[in-house]
Amino acid sequence: MIFCIGEILADMICERRNEGIFYKRCLGGAPFNVACAIKKCGGEVGFYGKVGDDSIGKALVTTAKKCGLDHLNIFTDPVRNTTLAFVDLDENGDRSFTFYRKNTADFHLLLDEVRDMIAKANIVHLGSLMLSEQEGRAFADSVYQETKRQGKKFSFDVNFREDIFRDRAAAIEIYKEYVSRADILKLSESEIGMFSSAAVYEEALKEITSGEKFAVLTLGKEGAMYCYKGKCKKIDTVPLKPIDTTGAGDAFYGALLSKLDREGFGNLDESVFFANVCGALTTTRKGAAEAVPFLEEIEKYL
Repeated sequence: MIFCIGEILADMICERRNEGIFYKRCLGGAPFNVACAIKKCGGEVGFYGKVGDDSIGKALVTTAKKCGLDHLNIFTDPVRNTTLAFVDLDENGDRSFTFYRKNTADFHLLLDEVRDMIAKANIVHLGSLMLSEQEGRAFADSVYQETKRQGKKFSFDVNFREDIFRDRAAAIEIYKEYVSRADILKLSESEIGMFSSAAVYEEALKEITSGEKFAVLTLGKEGAMYCYKGKCKKIDTVPLKPIDTTGAGDAFYGALLSKLDREGFGNLDESVFFANVCGALTTTRKGAAEAVPFLEEIEKYL
C-alpha cells in the first residue's frame, strides 16, 4: 500500500469564452492527484490532508469520497480556509499557478493523525507544498523520521512552485534536504538544475542518486529518464496532442508508484513506460485527478 500525505485543494482552472474569463473549480493538490492515479492504475492507496470548514472544503471532501481510495483521511480545520490554486493555461496547454494560501488548512498537519497509516504502508509519499511554511516543515520532518523508524520507503516529488516562496535560494536549500532523503524521487526538467550543475541529464541524475535511491526525471513529450544503482535510461512516451498539462506529472508519478509497489524495481523500463502513457493520456483532457485514465485505457498502449 502507498500512503500519500499533503495538500488537497481547489484547482481553479481558467477557461476563456468569447470575451470573458471563467474559472472552473476542480479537485486538486499534487499528493491527492497522485493518490487518485495510484488507485486508477490498480494500486492500493491511502491519503491524508486537510481542508477548511467552508463550502469549498466540503465540496472537495464530497468529490474525494467518489474517487474510491482505499483509505481516505481528510480532516476539516475549524478555523482555517481551504487552499485555492488558480491555474492559467497557454495555447499549448502548459500551466502557471497563483496560490491563495495565507494560513490555510493544507499545511497544518499532525503526526498523530498519520502514524497508524504509515505502519500499514510500503511507500510513504510526501507532498512538497507544506515545505514553504515552518509548521509544514516541522510536520514533514516528523513524517520522514517516522517513515524511516518503521522501515518504509520514503517518496518525494519536488513539484516546485515558486509562487509560494519569497526566497528562491532558501527554498532550494529546503528542498535539497528532501531530495537527499528520498528513496524514490521525481523531478522535472525545470527542477533538476536546482540540485545539480551537470549539463547532461544523465550526469545530473547520477549526481543526485546513490546506493538504492531511485530517481526519475520527466521530459514532457520526450518521455522520462530514470536512474537506479548507477544505471540511467531514457524511456519514450506515446505521441498525443495535449490540451491541458495540469496534473500530468502527478498522474505519471502515481502510475509509477503503483507499479513499484506491486512489482518492485525489477523491470523499470516497463514501469516507466506505463507511467509515461498514463501521464500522456492525462494531458488529452482537462482537469487533474478526474483526467487520469483508468488501467484499461493505459493497457491499450502497452
